Amino acid sequence: MGWSRAWWIGAILLAVSGAAFFLLTEKVSISAASTALTESGWRANFSAPLDPQAVEKGDLYITDQDGKKVELAMQMTNGGRTLEIPDIQSGDYTLHLRKSALANYFLKTLPTDRLSFSIQDEVENLAGEEELRAYFTQLLQLQKDNPFYHGFGEGVEEAEDSASGEAGGMGGGEHSTTNSQVAGIDEGDIVKTDGEYLYSISESQVAVTDIRNPENMEVAAIVELEGETYPNELFLTDETLVVIASRYSQMETEVGGEMDSFMPYFGVTVVLLYDITAPGSPELIREFGNEGSFNSARLSGSTLYYVSNVFPDYWVLEEEPEVELRPRLFDSQMDSKLAPMPYEDITILPGTMEGSYSIITAMDLEEPQTNRISTKGFLGGSERMYMNEEHLYLTASAYQAAENGFENTMMWVPQQADTEIFKFDLSGISVNFLASARVPGALLNQFSMDEFEGHFRLATTEGVMWAPTSVPKNHLYILDEELVQVGSVEDLAPDERIYSVRFIGSTAYMVTFRETDPLFVIDVSNPVSPSVLGELKIPGFSNYLHPLGDHHLIGFGYETKVEPVKDGEPRIVTGGMKISLFDVTDLANPTEADTEIIGGPGTYSALQYDHRALFSYDQQSLFGFPVSIYKGDGTNYIEFESEGALLYSITPDGIERVADLTKPAEQPYEDWNSSVQRLAYAGDALFTVANNEVSSYRLGDFEALDSVPLNK
Repeated sequence: MGWSRAWWIGAILLAVSGAAFFLLTEKVSISAASTALTESGWRANFSAPLDPQAVEKGDLYITDQDGKKVELAMQMTNGGRTLEIPDIQSGDYTLHLRKSALANYFLKTLPTDRLSFSIQDEVENLAGEEELRAYFTQLLQLQKDNPFYHGFGEGVEEAEDSASGEAGGMGGGEHSTTNSQVAGIDEGDIVKTDGEYLYSISESQVAVTDIRNPENMEVAAIVELEGETYPNELFLTDETLVVIASRYSQMETEVGGEMDSFMPYFGVTVVLLYDITAPGSPELIREFGNEGSFNSARLSGSTLYYVSNVFPDYWVLEEEPEVELRPRLFDSQMDSKLAPMPYEDITILPGTMEGSYSIITAMDLEEPQTNRISTKGFLGGSERMYMNEEHLYLTASAYQAAENGFENTMMWVPQQADTEIFKFDLSGISVNFLASARVPGALLNQFSMDEFEGHFRLATTEGVMWAPTSVPKNHLYILDEELVQVGSVEDLAPDERIYSVRFIGSTAYMVTFRETDPLFVIDVSNPVSPSVLGELKIPGFSNYLHPLGDHHLIGFGYETKVEPVKDGEPRIVTGGMKISLFDVTDLANPTEADTEIIGGPGTYSALQYDHRALFSYDQQSLFGFPVSIYKGDGTNYIEFESEGALLYSITPDGIERVADLTKPAEQPYEDWNSSVQRLAYAGDALFTVANNEVSSYRLGDFEALDSVPLNK
């Protein structure tokens, strides 16, 4: 009896210790692309480090499609968390790994002991449904193994610079155009004008204002969008108004006639084309689009390109095995119902393993009612977009797990994000994938990248402030036509991050910030050997850099000051909006030639986060922008003072305010409905555009002329 009792006690203790062992066991996740290109190699990311001797010990090896072991040079990076195979021929392979391939493997488990992948010489379209379902099944398993897994960037932002150094869409003609990044490439905006009529987004409508007589303006038309449809951006050609909108609906599909029960509502990116031969009576002549959220768009000549992101419902595969995984499209010229994209129009971007599509659509607007629409789906997320006349680039973040300090948390905390780059060739409405690459660090915005004389340049920040062992640092990379890195400037401004970038021909300008604003001037004339020419440190920082002639830059941002903190690090306090005039005549010794401080803490302009809010009128060297002005007493107290627009004459000689079109505050907070969003000009008149009103002024002396409400 005593022996039996002791046996049961021992069994219970063993069970308890086994349970404790189970609870302490760490499940290691693996993320790797199912396909990659020979030119890029293949990589796998692990949530825990590998044993540096795993390959030599035979705990980790590769076999080919015949099951034969192949000898390949394998590298371990990112503290052993990334396995890279830079040189590998096309074919089907399997990665084999034992638990002992992990460092400190005793309390760790692997989700699988093998991982299959394919290496291709060039990207291939999907073979059919089976390949697509296999892709999402693998992704679903990966996310089950690691609930905090993040693949590449999951969309939108969006949306850049001209090779000549001149900003695209500046105010040099009879009417203003959108301040765009690349000369000759128009960007969508909330306001467009042809010099006679002004088209503006007003909540869920598009207002058409007759501005031919600035002293007596009239609302010519209000374009109502049906259903839950909300305009995002406008484009304007000779006789066509393009409205890119987001629609939330229950649009029927060809398959079954109804939407899936688990997704009764969904978002669609819609392009609506209006004939504006008679601007007072816009006529909807066509609409088309696809499931997903709008990212960014460009207009090159008469060809419209737009990118959207689609997130299929692959997470219900186990419950709904027949769920449609392809993006769905529609075109009113064919059928108003959404229909799945053909498999042959879908491509898995090399190196990607994430659950969204980047959809690229192109259409020539010369014959908007009849011209063909080209839509291609690329499995792989996209965040930022750069485009010139020849190429379109999409980028996405590729996150890595925290290296130190966060391994045992229940939160997903990225240690850093690298940047994946995908390059596409443009030929009319034909869009074809060309190459891909990956560089360390994350992009700030579209101005962080640029193409010049066959080379792609981009600036990134590597590292994050919250990782205990991560010190942010900044890099500039130069890639050739095949997206092979040929030159770089690395580890700029440690412990700071990028706040703005501008590429102008053979020179790059980069602003970083933590306590002061270093403006770096970088010579990129020799792609193989770029170098820092000069550096300027000043208080504050610039969010946006704009070229002024050949030897000056304008910076728009904030002033800052350092406040001491008792028994702690000094505190950086943001003050009013700041305009800086940089003289870069001597690239090795840039100077701040003049400054202008607007308002106090809390003051801001849409220009500080959206370059399209900048107004320019070359004939008078005028620059303007919307602004909301606050004042404060140097503490946490701020008070709303006024809002409207400001205009400055900015020349190499300095900055001078020439017009204050702000109105005193009538309430303690801003009214978005009446806040100025954009400025435009036509002929001799200036216009400010708010959600509910268009106002006109004389360009010569800025005398108020008229104001017209946009409400119905």
